[in-house]
Amino acid sequence: MFKTLASLGATIGLAAALISGTASATHAQETKPVKIGWAAWSDAEFVTKLAAKIIKDDLGRDVDLVQTDVAPLYQGVSRGDLDLMMMAWLPQTHADYYAKIKDRVETLGTVYDGAKLGWVVPTYIPESEIASIADLKKESVRDKLKGTIDGIDPGAGLTRLSQEAVKTYGLDGYKLQISSEAGMLTSVDRAYRNKNWFVATSWSPHWMFGKYELRYIADPEKALGDAEHVDILARKDFAKDNPKVAGFLSRMKLPIDDLQAAMFNAQETSYEQAVDKYIKEHPDQIKSWLGEEG
Repeated sequence: MFKTLASLGATIGLAAALISGTASATHAQETKPVKIGWAAWSDAEFVTKLAAKIIKDDLGRDVDLVQTDVAPLYQGVSRGDLDLMMMAWLPQTHADYYAKIKDRVETLGTVYDGAKLGWVVPTYIPESEIASIADLKKESVRDKLKGTIDGIDPGAGLTRLSQEAVKTYGLDGYKLQISSEAGMLTSVDRAYRNKNWFVATSWSPHWMFGKYELRYIADPEKALGDAEHVDILARKDFAKDNPKVAGFLSRMKLPIDDLQAAMFNAQETSYEQAVDKYIKEHPDQIKSWLGEEG
């Protein structure tokens, strides 16, 4: 009897110690800064800084923001060097990156739907001249565009798909000008102010549609893919280690029109001011993300 009680007491003590140890480990994780990686794309910058402010102000956690290129983002999350990223364009744009690490990460949710890749031209170019990518093959159009397609980063999924589009449509005599988002925007701004013809790789959501009158040109071969969703990827066990933060992120979803308007506001002011404005103007939405509605 006494041996049984002693054994039972030891078992209870061991279980309590294990529970206490687990609780301590979880608490230790929940006091560490949340490390979020992001690449210098305007949509990623806004949603990342918005999430970071809410995590800090409402959940009481410090946040470290780490800016890098797209490929190191995926590698960093898969290795656990980063806790999460909020700009996984799927199923096509980042398909190659995601395929390599999908078994070593977890998806927390979709931060927005209806993302789109494409090539844009200013609306002052008549649709009778350029309605689709195929129209770029016209000699007169190629001359006015100076055989140049303004592109972005070499590691971007949009760049890879645009390179394939050049081959798919047989755009001989064209050069995809690989640069950066900032470089592409500088070229677009210069050409737009002078009413010169240009074609540029772009995506939605983007603030440039608030500043310039642009339109996507048709892609009948779907070389640049269909509408996509943008997901939040986290390292393995992040949700278990950080249940409150993971719960918030799993509920965080922005209507794409709201996001695009906020991004344009960020360009006119600053990302910090645009984040503050968004939070002030969407209190019920923020509460629902935090699980506080009702």
